[in-house]
Amino acid sequence: MKWKLFANLAEAAGTKEVEVAAGPGDTFRDAFDQLLEAHPELQQEVLTEEGELRDHIRVLRNDHNPFVTDEGYDTVLEEGDQLALFPPVSGG
Repeated sequence: MKWKLFANLAEAAGTKEVEVAAGPGDTFRDAFDQLLEAHPELQQEVLTEEGELRDHIRVLRNDHNPFVTDEGYDTVLEEGDQLALFPPVSGG
């Protein structure tokens, strides 16, 4: 499964895509933990000191937030899922 990273998160990881071992039947947490294991430099960008996802960070599973429409970290991944991690977006 691949994670797509955007803006400063891609810069911090040094790549826009990260392949992880998680796949169908694994959980969103499995894929997220593997992403952070592969790129620990992302931890300070996306996690609070308590290890919680920062409020301003957005995660997507197939164009929707798994914490809103699914079971959060316990969401079971399916074949073809696309995962993405976004920093805050500002405009003007």
